Amino acid sequence: MTEVPEPLAAFIVSEIRQGRQSTGTTQEAFGRVANFSASHVSAVEKRTRALTMAFIAGADRALKTGGVYERLVTALGTPTWLREWIDQEREAVALRSFQNAVLPGLFQTEAYAQALLSGALLTDEQLRQKVAERLDRQSILTRDDPPQVIAVVDECVIRRVIGGREVMRDQLAHLLKLSATPLVQIQVVPANIGSYPGLGGPFVLATLPTNVDVGYLDNQLHGQVVEQPAEVLRLRRAWDAIRGSALAVPQSADLIRKVMEQL
Repeated sequence: MTEVPEPLAAFIVSEIRQGRQSTGTTQEAFGRVANFSASHVSAVEKRTRALTMAFIAGADRALKTGGVYERLVTALGTPTWLREWIDQEREAVALRSFQNAVLPGLFQTEAYAQALLSGALLTDEQLRQKVAERLDRQSILTRDDPPQVIAVVDECVIRRVIGGREVMRDQLAHLLKLSATPLVQIQVVPANIGSYPGLGGPFVLATLPTNVDVGYLDNQLHGQVVEQPAEVLRLRRAWDAIRGSALAVPQSADLIRKVMEQL
C-alpha cells in the first residue's frame, strides 16, 4: 500500500482524527466502516503506524466526506511546479510540444501510458494514480473550447515499441485519429535529418489567453516552468528550427501509418 510522505501525512492524520472526534465516532466504529481494526486506527492517529492511501480511502468512507481526504492528498502531494504547469496547460489557447523520446502525455493511450510509467519504479497504487492523472489531463482536448495543439516528435518516438506491438499499433492509430481533427497537428522529424536543435531535449510552449507564452521542461527529477522572456524566446527559436526540420502534416501521417503497418 502506498504511504503518504511527511509532512503531508501529519496534516491529514490530524484532520481525520479531528473529523472522527467531531462526529463522536469511536475508533472501533470508525474502523468497522474503514475496514481497519481499532488498534490500527489508534496506531495511525498516534503516528506509530504509517498513513496509507488505503486508510485515507477508508476514512473518507467512514466519515462520509465524499472523498475529500483523498482529494487533499492528491492536490497537496502534487509538486508546486506541476500544479502551476497543469493550470497553465488547462488555460492555454495553444500548445506547441516537442518530444524526442516518448509521445506527448496528451496523446497517450491508457495502455501506452501504463506501459511507459511501469518502468518508473512506482508501486501499483502510484502507477494507477499517475495513469489516471495523465488521462484526466487529456480532457482539455475534448472540452467545448479545446486549445490548438501542434506536436512535433522525433521519428524514433513512433518507432520505439512501448508495451508491445499491439499496444503500439493502437497508439499510432490513435495519433492518426487525433491528427484528423481540426485543432491537432502532428509532425515527425525524419531520422535522416541528422543533427538538429531537438536533440537538446523535449519542451512545451503554452500560449495563454493574454497572448503570453510559458515554457515547460521535464527531466528525471522534476519539471521546470519557464517564464523569463529571454528563456521563452530561446524556446520559441528552438521550436521554429525544429518544426522547420519536420515533415509536413500529411507526410508525417503517411510515415506514422507506414510504421503502424510494419508492426
